[in-house]
Amino acid sequence: MISPLKGRSLLTLVDFNTSEIRYLLDLAHEVKRERKAGQIRQRFIGKTLALIFEKPSTRTRCAFETAFAEEGGHPTYLAKSDIQLGFKETVEDTARVLGRMFSAIQFRGFKQDTVETLAKYSGVPVYNGLTDIYHPTQVLADLMTMEESWGTLEGRKLVYAGDGRNNMANSLLVGCARMGVNLTICAPQSLFPEQSILSMSRELAQETGAQLVTTDQFLPALKGADALYTDVWASMGEEDKLADRVALLSPYQINEKALVATGNPECIFLHCLPAVRDNEVSAQVFEGSQSRVWDQAENRKHTIKALMLATI
Repeated sequence: MISPLKGRSLLTLVDFNTSEIRYLLDLAHEVKRERKAGQIRQRFIGKTLALIFEKPSTRTRCAFETAFAEEGGHPTYLAKSDIQLGFKETVEDTARVLGRMFSAIQFRGFKQDTVETLAKYSGVPVYNGLTDIYHPTQVLADLMTMEESWGTLEGRKLVYAGDGRNNMANSLLVGCARMGVNLTICAPQSLFPEQSILSMSRELAQETGAQLVTTDQFLPALKGADALYTDVWASMGEEDKLADRVALLSPYQINEKALVATGNPECIFLHCLPAVRDNEVSAQVFEGSQSRVWDQAENRKHTIKALMLATI
């Protein structure tokens, strides 16, 4: 069967509707079952993947490289210092060159505009491995992990606590809106999501009935949560703000008291990693029985493989 997503790029989950994300998640579950069963597929023989990294990575790089290579394809890592992207050569020209040589392109870096320009001019599928605004491949893994834990997504409650205007909060807003997950962003008002992203996500949520809420009231927001999610308090490139963020966000730490406040003994804990234990999450919760962070990390690979299979 020809994939309905063949030739498509993933720049943000706004790009894919609910049924298309459902298709990706179903395919991700399938390829995970294949790998657990030791089934070897070679669906990318003769295919090549350009991996452009302006920012360092563990999970994104390893997920793309291993997923593509396991299928018989050849991934090529291109660090910021390896190519002329945006320096001696425009992004448009780099896109045209790479599009002539590669089957697909992954970009992990700073500006959302860069990944959008790569998609516009390359003529091949382009994947956003992270920008300052969005991190869509992470949210695919998050949705898969929640689905494994709960069985279904629609109507469940996820609470994200911490920096509510970073790329993870933005992407969770879109992903939850698309898949009918009720999301509460719990943060100081100075770190609430940008109004434009919140409004757009609420418009998307009208199709699924997802409730998207922002609040600075931490413990009351946790009641009835099926999952608690957090991220580092200072994103990549914001390390100089860490001391101020620790002072501002310490009341929003996910710890045992927070889990108890959900009133749900089955509530799970999620984190996109890397984590700073005893900052945004206590070591006890991070290493505890309700933590699903390693499942999330593994599922980066399966969802990324599914994305590439569907689009290449």
